[in-house]
Amino acid sequence: MPRSDGTQSRFPFLLNIIMSKQSEKIQELIAKRAEARLGGGEKAIEKQHQRGKYTARERIAQLLDEGSFEELDMFVTHRCTNFGQDKKHILGDGVVTGFGTIEGRLVYVFAQDFTVFGGSLSETMALKICKVMDMAMKMGAPVIGLNDSGGARIQEGINALAGYSEIFQRNILASGVVPQISAILGPCAGGAVYSPALTDFTIMVKGISYMFLTGPSVVKTVTGEDVTQEQLGGASVHASKSGVTHFACEDGEEALMLIRKLISYIPQNNLEETPLVDCDDPIDRLEDDLNEIIPDSPKRSYDMYDVIGKIIDNGEFLEVQPDYAKNIITGFARFNGQAVGVVANQPKVLAGVLDSNASRKGARFVRFCDAFNIPLVTLVDVPGFLPGTGQEYNGVILHGAKLLYAYGEATVPKVTVTLRKSYGGSHIVMSCKQLRGDVNYAWPTAEIAVMGAEGAVGVLYAKEAKNHENPAKYLQEKQDEYTNLFANPYNAAKYGYIDDVIEPRNTRFRIIRALQMLATKKVQNPPKKHGNIPL
Repeated sequence: MPRSDGTQSRFPFLLNIIMSKQSEKIQELIAKRAEARLGGGEKAIEKQHQRGKYTARERIAQLLDEGSFEELDMFVTHRCTNFGQDKKHILGDGVVTGFGTIEGRLVYVFAQDFTVFGGSLSETMALKICKVMDMAMKMGAPVIGLNDSGGARIQEGINALAGYSEIFQRNILASGVVPQISAILGPCAGGAVYSPALTDFTIMVKGISYMFLTGPSVVKTVTGEDVTQEQLGGASVHASKSGVTHFACEDGEEALMLIRKLISYIPQNNLEETPLVDCDDPIDRLEDDLNEIIPDSPKRSYDMYDVIGKIIDNGEFLEVQPDYAKNIITGFARFNGQAVGVVANQPKVLAGVLDSNASRKGARFVRFCDAFNIPLVTLVDVPGFLPGTGQEYNGVILHGAKLLYAYGEATVPKVTVTLRKSYGGSHIVMSCKQLRGDVNYAWPTAEIAVMGAEGAVGVLYAKEAKNHENPAKYLQEKQDEYTNLFANPYNAAKYGYIDDVIEPRNTRFRIIRALQMLATKKVQNPPKKHGNIPL
């Protein structure tokens, strides 16, 4: 029965008002989301495209599984009031952050937005990045940074610098806990370069990205040197000369697809094992070509890539730093579906010797694999360390010690195969038995000794040769004697330093069997705060 005060008659009117206000709020939310997604606006987005670059959200869409991205902090704006900044606020403040999946696996991501204040870093932008890094640590998932920034936001002064410092501190704490990957998809200069340098892998794009601490104008002022951005810190320079970047890609799309591929070899965090994939490549596949690949002359080279390609699953090899220190090869592959790290000397470059750059490259890769439980397969053909004042002055002793330290510290399964030369100190640093190599195989062509026959005889019999009626013949006889003694793996096998001498064509099968046996390996280093690696 209707109430006499008329409330019922007014109710539909009040309901319409409430619903209208709710609709207005929803429309406001939708409008704000649309505004945030535009970043710096349509003109700025068009300029980004004209430079051959994608926007932050376009990059994230390419990187992650379709429809998986969940954005965080879309409505954050800066707090700066200096230099008229209080009159210009853009939602999101120059970085897009959130989480999503790659092949169904959780990852956290931040992408700097060059359309907003040139992607420059503010205090609040740093807080957004730190938030997803903190979440990645809590959840034990990789964090991926897509960098495209003009550097610190000058108007914010010390607050911007503090923001960088907060990011760097998280890079340090996350190191060895969750994988960290940086893609440089535009400028990255000044203090901004330190975050990518602290991460596990850095990817650059040719012609678009660059990294340097001081730009060309400062270099010109201080040193008088004329240099372009590309010459100073382009992708090719850092991929081949400095070793700062691990991969140099042709375009941004290739860089993002490379991240997806890289993630497929890496566990989510330091407590998980490597990903396993189905393998249709027979484990007992024989490669007869390997029986003939080692040249008869010890001075002739062969291509280690041919060996790697024949023993891994389906010939699929993701090389790390392919253009830097080419005398050593590092990269990811699979054996019977299990991801491993491969380290191999390359006889085609500098005869496979180790030098400062090769030692650093190898050491860093070994330490990454050890941090994330990735087994190591080492293929050895190394005649020694590169001699000369250039190497000694460059600290080859310290750099060689880094590789020695990395292998000795590593507790992951370690399988070593010596193909040919393994001489002196270089034998030791390439995952020898005494550095806790778990399974050490050798081909029948292996030569394990302090040095080659010619050098050894020159030291051992120099005086005798001088007094001999036919020095050349005498030295040749001694070289043959030394070769017969050491130019084979059986002397090392006699002492148990080599676990078995294997037929080259059977290498794949023997490595897989060794890795299967080592699957439950448990080794712990002595308790300590941390070691003091010779940096």
